[in-house]
Amino acid sequence: MLIDTAPGAEKTRFQFQFRSPVALAIVISTIFLVFHNFRFWRETSAALWNGTLSDTLFMASLFAVLLFLHTTFLLLIPGRRLLQATATVLFMVAAMASYSADAYGVFIDKEMIRNLFETDRREAGALFNARFALYVAVLGVLPSLLVWRVRLQKIGFKRQVMQRLAFFVGGLAASAAMLFAFSANYSSFAREHKNLRYLLSPGAAVQGAIQYARGTMPNAQDNTFVDTRGATTRFMKTAHNKPLLMFLVVGETARGLNFQLGGYDRPTNPELSKVDGLYYFNNVSSCGTSTAISVPCMFSHLGQEHFTVPVALHTTNLLDALAKAGIGVEWRDNNSGSKGVSARARTISYDGHNDAALCNSESCYDEIMLQGLEQSLRAIHDDTVFTFHQIGSHGPAYSKRYPARFERFTPVCNTNELKECSEEQIRNAYDNSIVYTDYNLSRQIAILKSLSDRFDTVLIYVSDHGESLGEKGLYLHGAPYMFAPVEQKKVPFILWMSDGYRRRFSLDSACMRALVDKPFSHDNLYHTVLGGMGVKNAMYQGSMDIFAACRHDAVLASNTSASQ
Repeated sequence: MLIDTAPGAEKTRFQFQFRSPVALAIVISTIFLVFHNFRFWRETSAALWNGTLSDTLFMASLFAVLLFLHTTFLLLIPGRRLLQATATVLFMVAAMASYSADAYGVFIDKEMIRNLFETDRREAGALFNARFALYVAVLGVLPSLLVWRVRLQKIGFKRQVMQRLAFFVGGLAASAAMLFAFSANYSSFAREHKNLRYLLSPGAAVQGAIQYARGTMPNAQDNTFVDTRGATTRFMKTAHNKPLLMFLVVGETARGLNFQLGGYDRPTNPELSKVDGLYYFNNVSSCGTSTAISVPCMFSHLGQEHFTVPVALHTTNLLDALAKAGIGVEWRDNNSGSKGVSARARTISYDGHNDAALCNSESCYDEIMLQGLEQSLRAIHDDTVFTFHQIGSHGPAYSKRYPARFERFTPVCNTNELKECSEEQIRNAYDNSIVYTDYNLSRQIAILKSLSDRFDTVLIYVSDHGESLGEKGLYLHGAPYMFAPVEQKKVPFILWMSDGYRRRFSLDSACMRALVDKPFSHDNLYHTVLGGMGVKNAMYQGSMDIFAACRHDAVLASNTSASQ
């Protein structure tokens, strides 16, 4: 590399001249590995380096192998300007990925890319801060500007091909030799520490983007819609009874470990703890670790094992099944949308509302979803399910999720730069958001109780996923499911029934209490809600319906005859 000074009396312009595209690609790759991967090298060293000479040589070989892979990728891009443009995009992506990894321990995979594309302005804005801007400026903008000051020495096409070929053959041979020499180390890296690859920047982001793009590319089936509901029957009808009314509340980022009802050592559920006839299920797992996966998954009959977003988008879901059974459905959203779940249902969104009492500069509080609810309830005369999609405890600005009067635990973290706060401050702000969720749920139960003369009522609450609050250096959520910690996968599940509802379905209270410690998951929700509204269809499985095991034999017998 040469640094040239262009002639001129007024100013001096620096240019970086390289003798070949190979040299430029090597320099760009070195910048990525050295400056954009602090977390990757820190985690890798902690896992695989014990201070021995052999381990040191392995780490050096790992750097060399990754350098070869990154450089090879860049050399596949023809032309200087296209290479510069690609490097610019990658520097910006790597800067943001590096910030996410360093600040929150976030892993980048296909689903994290999906979250990026499906987020709204509120969620995106919550992550912006001075440190983020510094990362983008220093690790994104600065190297991008420098790479555009590069000039390549003019060489013929044949010589360029030979240079690339020589690098590829030599690098491949050297990499193979290092893989052989440190085979045990690389085996451990590949098998026991797979999660580390999701910290590699920009490689993980590029791979995730490619996988996401492949999964969303149009195909011949994109215009097809599969109705899986089949024959739909009602085994508990409205005739000669009050209408059934269910509040189905979808929490956001609420982890079961911080619910007093589940044994947490802080009073985060002061209101719900006083409610009679409430059941808290202690052992419930989420379908995913992000809203973009968990919400469509929990409303799908597919279950976690068979769920994919493209299939779910083109398949009927729980709301469709309820509607086909003649049940009214309404989706109230105070989050980033239903992810396609409410596409065919009446939907009310509170994004953009400007209520001084119930909104702040970033979002509205979940109480806002109760506005106009009483008016809607007065107009109902048939079985109905209201779904409330909360913003709940969405981070990193947990203190923005509740009004000031709910600040029970202090001091709190009032910034989205979580590493500037102590563990206690983060925990306090997060727990205050759970206290506010407790308040909202208790209000919804009170509304249902007040309607007991008109409806038989039930409330189900379940969060979409949990949250990391600094455990093992991880924050927020969205980790690849197989590597995700329990904090991101264990979610609260709450059930409340009115006396009239319990009598109507002949539900055994002792039986229900015996179920609260058994393992359940989001996979149970589709079947439980259908059964809870007295509906059966082709996808309904009684073994997955939490209510089913506790219905009285007489009701079960009538259910069978009604469905035949």
